[in-house]
Amino acid sequence: MAIILRSRREIEIMKKAGEIVADVLLKLKESAVAGQTTAQLNRIAEDMTAKAGAEALFKGVRNPYGYKPFPAAVCTSINQQVVHGIPSDNVILREGDILSVDFGVRIDGYCGDAALSVGIGQIDPRKQLLMDVTARMLDIAIENSKPGEKWSRIAKLMQEAAKSAGFSVVTEFVGHGIGTQMHEDPKVPNFVSRDLLSHDILLQEGMVMAVEPMVNMGTSQVITLKDGWTVATKDGKPSAHFEHTIAITKSGCEVLTLK
Repeated sequence: MAIILRSRREIEIMKKAGEIVADVLLKLKESAVAGQTTAQLNRIAEDMTAKAGAEALFKGVRNPYGYKPFPAAVCTSINQQVVHGIPSDNVILREGDILSVDFGVRIDGYCGDAALSVGIGQIDPRKQLLMDVTARMLDIAIENSKPGEKWSRIAKLMQEAAKSAGFSVVTEFVGHGIGTQMHEDPKVPNFVSRDLLSHDILLQEGMVMAVEPMVNMGTSQVITLKDGWTVATKDGKPSAHFEHTIAITKSGCEVLTLK
């Protein structure tokens, strides 16, 4: 792994990117109501990105399997969709849905990336618990990240939080380092694996990571839909996703995608 330790100056620029991300996600959370289309949410994100003088990270990203580049600024994934859902005028939010919105920008050469899940109107209590547990996993990561800490210990705590609620952690997709590029080393799993234990990540001051737990109500297994982008649960049960960009500091960590 080629992990790049960022200077305080670089982290301050990434914080600027993170604040734009936070502003956009807050607006999208407020706008995600029954009757709204996911394309309308994307237009809000694109307008706010342009006004901030930033570049939408996801738009135009090339698909590794040869499908068309990602066409939008945000990923909008509903219910059983885990990540990478494509916004559409044909997708209308409905009462009882849960929606995951993932968004990132680059400004002054540096990136910020975050995601949240939100319920549309009144939702099933089990769906609410799924979102609460996933958000709690992200909090666990933030609370425990500090120099000298092994990521495997944090990942274990995150995984145990999901397992204790009867949910499963997605293992095919993980968090990532972030800086001048959206995806940098290291890969940041939300679970413990043999590979992580043999190649553990020792947190150091200056590391910047996008931590993003993805949790399914049923099986951890996922499939990619025919559009080549949208990832959904194999059993059709709901999924939730939260993410923050964090920087490891002398005393702990700083969340860069908060206002």
